[in-house]
Amino acid sequence: MLHVFLLLGAASAAAHGPTPQKVEESIAIAAPPAKVWELVKNFDGLVSWNPLVETSSGTGGNEAGAERTVVLREGGQLKDSLDEYVEEEMSYSYRLDTPDIEAFPVSFYSATLAVKPGADGGSEVTWDARLYRADTGNFPSEEQNDASAIAAVTKFYKAGLDELKKKAEE
Repeated sequence: MLHVFLLLGAASAAAHGPTPQKVEESIAIAAPPAKVWELVKNFDGLVSWNPLVETSSGTGGNEAGAERTVVLREGGQLKDSLDEYVEEEMSYSYRLDTPDIEAFPVSFYSATLAVKPGADGGSEVTWDARLYRADTGNFPSEEQNDASAIAAVTKFYKAGLDELKKKAEE
């Protein structure tokens, strides 16, 4: 009987499913925070500063509960909803409502974008997320595992932040 419990315990320990992953990217920008915030503050305006986005459109503006649809240049679309928008702190938080795991190997994320004062009158922009891989089973494929999810979000964030820096420093 003891052997049965040990086997059941080992099986349940191996069958835990995915754990949340974290991605955080930041960039220093030689432009005042107000100028940088002006470029990123519209929740549905992602297309204006992320080159991996074909279109972004939304409803509800910058109010909690607003929604946006992000069409990716490489195909696929994501639907996000705005959880919190704090103009005074130059930040907003949002979550993935409808994934497209074939195009973007993430089943869920919650993210925050924030602009803070940086060195010499410049800005520091951080963009972070907690996320889950596309395949939430115990044995995900290489295309839908933790590493592919982290790589996709990192690529998306870096491309956006690099373009934001170019635009803000023009």
